[in-house]
Amino acid sequence: MSHLLHLDASARRNSFSRELSRAFADAWLAARPGAAYTYRDLAADPVPHIDEAWTQLCDHILRHRITDVSRYHEAARTPAQRAAWKIVEPLLNELVAADVVLIGTPMYNFSIPSSLKAWLDQVTFPRMSLAGRRFVVTSARGGAYGPGTPREPVDHQERFLRDFLRGHFAVEDVTFIHAELVNALIDPELAHLRDRHAASHAAARRRVRQEAAR
Repeated sequence: MSHLLHLDASARRNSFSRELSRAFADAWLAARPGAAYTYRDLAADPVPHIDEAWTQLCDHILRHRITDVSRYHEAARTPAQRAAWKIVEPLLNELVAADVVLIGTPMYNFSIPSSLKAWLDQVTFPRMSLAGRRFVVTSARGGAYGPGTPREPVDHQERFLRDFLRGHFAVEDVTFIHAELVNALIDPELAHLRDRHAASHAAARRRVRQEAAR
């Protein structure tokens, strides 16, 4: 049975990244009656940052060459390590159970929100592979960062996630869907770009429907 893990990271309750991720989830679930679905709001229910005990879990897993995720719990030996594992375990179980991971995230300061980075840190261990899973990222960006734009070189949102998922987790099936120029709706200096934002938003919504049907 297919299982969708849906994460939202925007600090805004009504955001473009949330709108797009919800549209994908709704369409994906409608096309797959009976599929499993797990939702986690990383902004409303933040994941703690990793601490020293987490690094000790990581060291043990690396030192003993534990590649089976179901054995990671063996690394928790002290009270502090067991407390760290208590945070990790439900997050890791959700991730491993999913065959599709949907991430709704804005671009903050050229990169991803700290709430999403904290989640990634908690669920990432040495030599851990998620090969075969599909990741879909729906995002909103205040400006334009696509190929050929002046700000393309400072896009550390898509580039970071793509490099991380492929380089660390060996995930090849990664799709990004962007709604750009959202600041044109609030910044008077960008008002002349509102039509371009509307076109980007509409294209993102169409792409969401197409990708959900895959």
